[in-house]
Amino acid sequence: MESLLVLLSLGVLVQLAGCSPPPDPVICTHGTSNCTITNTYGSFTDRTICRAAKVTYPGTEQELVAAVAAGKVIYRQDDRVDVSTPGNGLNDLLLFRASPTRRLIDARVAEERLQENGTDTARCAAAEQQAAAFEQRSYGFTNDGVSFTRYPVVGYQHRIQASGTCLSSPEDGLLTSCAWDPPIQGSFYYNSGFSVAASKARAFVIDMQRLRDRNPDMFCAALDSKVGVVMRYVKASSAYLGKKEDSVDFDIVFYRSHTNGMPRVHADVVDEIEQMALRKYGGLPHWGKNRNFAFDGAIAKYPKAHEFLKVKNRYDPDGLFSNEWTDQVLDINGTPNVIKKSCAIEGLCVCSSDLHCAPEQGYLCKPGKVYKEARVCSFITDY
Repeated sequence: MESLLVLLSLGVLVQLAGCSPPPDPVICTHGTSNCTITNTYGSFTDRTICRAAKVTYPGTEQELVAAVAAGKVIYRQDDRVDVSTPGNGLNDLLLFRASPTRRLIDARVAEERLQENGTDTARCAAAEQQAAAFEQRSYGFTNDGVSFTRYPVVGYQHRIQASGTCLSSPEDGLLTSCAWDPPIQGSFYYNSGFSVAASKARAFVIDMQRLRDRNPDMFCAALDSKVGVVMRYVKASSAYLGKKEDSVDFDIVFYRSHTNGMPRVHADVVDEIEQMALRKYGGLPHWGKNRNFAFDGAIAKYPKAHEFLKVKNRYDPDGLFSNEWTDQVLDINGTPNVIKKSCAIEGLCVCSSDLHCAPEQGYLCKPGKVYKEARVCSFITDY
């Protein structure tokens, strides 16, 4: 573990109040070098201490990228306190709680207007306002389950680490709803997830930065900027469908129209990121967070896939737990790609013809702007 680099987040929410925190888990003998990290918070399941040659506290985007590329751990500090410590805090995440239905519908209508008629500046400004509003409302944290007064927030594990009360929301005749409830035509998003080997993560992030720097407002408008690009580490696994090496998982949330085949603003940005990750950097798609094209050839990237299929056939010889979709994804029969008009708009395929986009609305099949091998649906004036 001599080369281990530990990344400590600058913005740490310490779930602690009314007592002294445990000792600092990171002790370095020379500044930020030659460090020992104790297992104070149960972060390491197989050891009590971990040694690191260097600890870094990134203060700029460039330092963060370098740390992600070289690092093995992102270390988040959630302090534990005695159960007698006062506090009954709750993490009722704003996005995952019931809200007045009318407000959710109005928010979606406003979002659709911005998609159809807004400018990139207006779209980004709206996202910034939402992000600021979430921060102002402490993202849904409360100190007593009702109101927020101050940080830090103290509460029991099941109330702090869990987030959102949609499952227990009232049956009130749809006066309130969860944002994704189908009957109200509220929020509707894609969520794509994929992992890139840690050894390639830095190069991938730099490519994303190059794409962003071509037009930051366009990049901002293409993604859900309240969330941005979420990253987390995933360890290598010997499981048949496990990662063969330590990886970084990336999550991207982006707008989806309720109308099939309707292009979203700057769809080419996200499509290029996905193709870049999966094709240029050999990334693996998240099994539950992706569109059809991402699974094309995915199973072949797992060296032990044949062992998985053997076990699958042994335990389910009649295919009781299989269907047409799983057979396509596992390359047993058919392909997950659906080639038809506007298929690339919905992520059913990667375009190879303008007809796979929406030429009547000005979206044509073009090479990527940074990853030239990508094929994406770009608006005529964006390319």
